Amino acid sequence: MKLRRLLTAAGLLAATLVPGPPATAAGLPSGFVEQTVFTGLNQPTNIEFAPDGRIFVAQKNGVIKVYDSLDDPTPDTFADLSAKVHNFWDRGMLGLALAPNFPTSPYVYVLYTYDAKPGGTAPTWGDACPNPPGDTADGCVVTGRLSRLKAVGNQMSGPEEVLVTDWCQQYPSHSVGDLAFGADGALYASAGDGASFNWTDYGQDGSPVNPCGDPGGANPAPPGAEGGALRSQDVRTTADPTGLDGTVIRIDPATGAGLPGNPYASSADANARRISSFGLRNPFRLAVRPGTSEVWAADVGWTTWEEIDRLAAPGGNFGWPCYEGTGRQAQYDNVNVSLCESLYTAGGVTAPHYTYNHDSKVVAGEACPTGGSAISGLAFYPGSGGTYPAQYQNSLFFSDYSRNCIWSMGVGANGLPDPTKIQTFASGAAGPADLEIGPGGDVYYADLNGGTIRRLRYYPANRPPVPAFTATPSAGPAPLTVAFDGGGSTDPDPGDILTYRWDFDNNGTQDAIGRTASYTYATAGPRTAKLTVTDSTGASASTTRQINPGDSPPTAVIDSPAGSLRWKVGDTVTFAGHATDTQDGTLPANRLHWQLVLQHCSSATDCHSHAVREFDGAGGTFTAPDHEYPSHLDLILTATDSAGLTGTSTVRLDPRTVDLTFATAPAGLQVSVGSATGTGPFTRTVIVGSSQSVSAPTPQVVGGQAYAFGTWSDGGAQTHVLVAPATPATLTASYTPISSALSVTGTATIAGTGRPLSGATVTLTPGGQTTTTSATGGYAFTNLTPGTYGVTATLGLGRCVTPATASVIVDGPKVADLAVTARTDGYGHTCVDAARPFRTGATTLALTGDDKVAPVTLPFAFPYYGQTYTAATVDSNGVLAFGTATSAAANVDLPATSAPNAAVYPFWRDLGLDASSQVLTSAGPGTFTVEWRNAYIYGYRSHRITFSVTLLANGDIEVGYRDLDARASEQGGTATVGIENETGTVGLRYSHGEPVLRDGISVLFRRP
Repeated sequence: MKLRRLLTAAGLLAATLVPGPPATAAGLPSGFVEQTVFTGLNQPTNIEFAPDGRIFVAQKNGVIKVYDSLDDPTPDTFADLSAKVHNFWDRGMLGLALAPNFPTSPYVYVLYTYDAKPGGTAPTWGDACPNPPGDTADGCVVTGRLSRLKAVGNQMSGPEEVLVTDWCQQYPSHSVGDLAFGADGALYASAGDGASFNWTDYGQDGSPVNPCGDPGGANPAPPGAEGGALRSQDVRTTADPTGLDGTVIRIDPATGAGLPGNPYASSADANARRISSFGLRNPFRLAVRPGTSEVWAADVGWTTWEEIDRLAAPGGNFGWPCYEGTGRQAQYDNVNVSLCESLYTAGGVTAPHYTYNHDSKVVAGEACPTGGSAISGLAFYPGSGGTYPAQYQNSLFFSDYSRNCIWSMGVGANGLPDPTKIQTFASGAAGPADLEIGPGGDVYYADLNGGTIRRLRYYPANRPPVPAFTATPSAGPAPLTVAFDGGGSTDPDPGDILTYRWDFDNNGTQDAIGRTASYTYATAGPRTAKLTVTDSTGASASTTRQINPGDSPPTAVIDSPAGSLRWKVGDTVTFAGHATDTQDGTLPANRLHWQLVLQHCSSATDCHSHAVREFDGAGGTFTAPDHEYPSHLDLILTATDSAGLTGTSTVRLDPRTVDLTFATAPAGLQVSVGSATGTGPFTRTVIVGSSQSVSAPTPQVVGGQAYAFGTWSDGGAQTHVLVAPATPATLTASYTPISSALSVTGTATIAGTGRPLSGATVTLTPGGQTTTTSATGGYAFTNLTPGTYGVTATLGLGRCVTPATASVIVDGPKVADLAVTARTDGYGHTCVDAARPFRTGATTLALTGDDKVAPVTLPFAFPYYGQTYTAATVDSNGVLAFGTATSAAANVDLPATSAPNAAVYPFWRDLGLDASSQVLTSAGPGTFTVEWRNAYIYGYRSHRITFSVTLLANGDIEVGYRDLDARASEQGGTATVGIENETGTVGLRYSHGEPVLRDGISVLFRRP
């Protein structure tokens, strides 16, 4: 399954949301046993343990249950938000958190799919969707909502307090995600991209098209499209308001506002201020590493990879949809949209901490299956106080809902989870949709399918048995004789002998012993039968089930459709049914409940369910949904009689399919269909009427010959959506040989100076080819096909120059010279950012501590903004001020009249220098360097940076960086970089609060 899954398999809830029989006990390491703690829940999605012993459980339908303790079998309903929650496919109430000092701070936080379009009021759709994804409609557009609820006892008191409403979602997966509190008290929330899981979605679908209102209007197209999955990169664009899809936000839990320290905290856009990290597909679950505010995310992938992402500090772009796992996402790379092409050029994407491939085992030789994959849970085990063996201390537990497995990732020498130390912890788990560490240090998980909460408990010595029994029959006319068999009971410790005690009416009296027994219930009325199993060492455990003498379950009958029906996407299917009961007769329509479930199968025996929709009554209609093949529909009718007994009937409805062949001319080139790429010709079986995204990568080289895409045989664009016809068809992508005689050459310079732009990146579109200019600014592209091309030159990270763009019509050799416009201040300084060797200091300066300064003597008279200086002051906070100055920890934008002035700011921010830090200076012919080595960002001792500033005798200034990691704070997300005159009225800012600094990239400020 491709995730659509977890909530669709792409999603997470996806691989299933259908109540079913309890799964068999998970396979666990020696000493562990699985126990069912709570039963009878309706699709539990999230568990939270309160310090006072209460347990809160969110259900997908928007109802929150609260148990007084682990021994409380009957929960109270804390809140019912079902009228506002869109409970459809993978949408619903998915996130839950308690205030860190709950119940002193009496707030319960919820994150759910809000049943309304942007700006609308719930309910809009109910728990349905008349315009399902895959047809020409919009897929039932909704939003997400983050709220806090005040708890008084076990009930919500007062109105829901809405903190954030955003997260436009066009399709029914990749909805909202999880909530977590950091050690700093900040509230983190995650959400998916809300895009299609069937095709390469850049906003091109819907009725109207682009219903989330992303840039591109009614006809979004590459290269400028920014919708669909590209919403995960929205914060990188400033022409439109920022959306929160595909992000993790960090907010004030009282107001919902973004917090200082976020990478875009200074933005005028309220949503941008909230964003901590972005570029995520479906960050379904979050976990905070104990003792830190370090957030980790379980991000559900598409075609190939599941990710565990480390959000070590606010900031970080994880690359989706341009990247999946550690590499480029082929289908989105083929589209050549500017948001991805510019990211490929600029770099700076944060790599996952760990990935696993859908077709590979997480641990070699384990029982966990491959194929369908949907990472669904994260939880850090405490470093002390838990009952598990020492090897699990500080480990990261993670689960996969589709594989039904849980793993532990042991800690490495650096204190972080180590991917080389992964062990299979639980195989055959019951669809774990959330992991939590509960009282006593046990791992708990939410069993979405079976409606249970389960505990994985460790016994250092003998483990108790796991009781199970059958009762045949469990209902029928009284008197009712029932045969009981406890043979399904097991004991996890080899060699233990089990004994069995029966209490047939659960009144505390032993009624029989032995593995099997028989009992006659003389009178009508529900009873509870109890089996207690005891092992050789005296450890025992019990289980119960209800017996119904004097009553029989109803018989549910599906009258239509018949199992012979074959559907295509968009078909309207009418269904009807009835039920009879021995005691009640024909049941009324209000006792009939229907479920429509889509089963997606990676093999004949490995299917995962997506709960599409539920209905009440004697019948109705549904619209056949779109999905990847192989898949089929299960229509389930459940009838409930007056005594609460149920009967169920299911009809399997298979789709109409068609074989589509994808070819290339010439043969042997590659094309992409949906989430996969193959060499033409190849054939795929798809559901009739399904939407298939097809793309023709260009250019390609086969046998030494280069080819450029020409046309598709259906007349579609290079990337377009194909609706599968009813009869077999062939779609051919025709390519044109590329002649080496067609080329574009040129020279890139800085306008008005004639200086060559060496080391610049020049990009050619369409096609996304890039090259780097030579020392003289020259560049060349060859082997082009005839057509119109755009040529764009940028330098480094693009902070010092405005890109230059030219358009040329290529029908032979062409010259396109480019002149970029340099940023400048009022005095005439310009800057150039490019790769240069890092300049280091050699002599240690007597400077250490926090907010400290030290004087230095310059080896030459340095010309600066019309003045000449022979002395300077080094500030521990990343400032070199000319003359004397005091320390300044609070950085501001440039220029600013507030002190300090007459200064160079290589990394102005509140920094500290401890015993592992140094400030060093060195002087060479015409140069003077100050290096801040291994300084720490104040408040984060583990966040270390190294940078330097070099003064050149001609008045130029160079700043450079080394040992930065992927944290936005280390890349300048909270710092100021630039130069400024002695009055603070003129200056040239390179960056302010922008995570744009990189190792090996120096900024040269040139004196006019």
